[in-house]
Amino acid sequence: MVREKGGFWIWVAAAIVYPMAGVLGKRRTVHGERVPATGSALLVMNHVSHLDPCYDAVFVHSHGRVPHFLAKHSLWNVPVMGAILRGAKQIPVYRGTTDAQQSLRAAHEALANGQVVVIYPEGTITRDPDGWPMASRTGVARLALEHDGPVIPVARWGTREIYDGYHKKFRPLPRKTVETRLGEPVDLSAYREQPETIALLRDVTDLLMGEVKHLLADIRGEQAPEGFHTSANTKRDED
Repeated sequence: MVREKGGFWIWVAAAIVYPMAGVLGKRRTVHGERVPATGSALLVMNHVSHLDPCYDAVFVHSHGRVPHFLAKHSLWNVPVMGAILRGAKQIPVYRGTTDAQQSLRAAHEALANGQVVVIYPEGTITRDPDGWPMASRTGVARLALEHDGPVIPVARWGTREIYDGYHKKFRPLPRKTVETRLGEPVDLSAYREQPETIALLRDVTDLLMGEVKHLLADIRGEQAPEGFHTSANTKRDED
């Protein structure tokens, strides 16, 4: 496999996350070949644990690409982590501030430059008690519609069984399996021909997260619920 060059800070990040992921759980990937070897791709993923970025970074990097995550800007203020995030050219997300649109601009630029962008459209770890996706923000639809590269739904399950952040439960033993499953790229050509409206963005967002939810149901061997979990903290149409 020819690996995309990431530079010094990607090497530093890999030296941290590969051992961490290996110690905390076993990894299993289904249809990893759907990550394109070159060119841009938008990976749309669910979010169930603070460990997700660790496993998702290893998953993308192990398939020869450098992941570029949209992550909370407050992480850039954490010693060492902030330096790694800046050096590895990750994308800070400024929710509810005048800089909010800058997050999408940076993600657009990354895609335009042929990079792989990983996005968690829910914006935070799901508050659904059973771990199913919440109603998501529509920024993912804007990214998906304005670029021609593949938009790939991806579900991952197993990280919450290792660390459940909401309930402060850390259970590394017995060792769990974290499975990542990729779907086929979603055909959005019909939507790209329509005027961009809030309703259209909502439809595309729900379509993409619906694909993620179905992949998650396959991993779990369960029937996915109808619709998406909502809570007082969920702002559905926020970027």
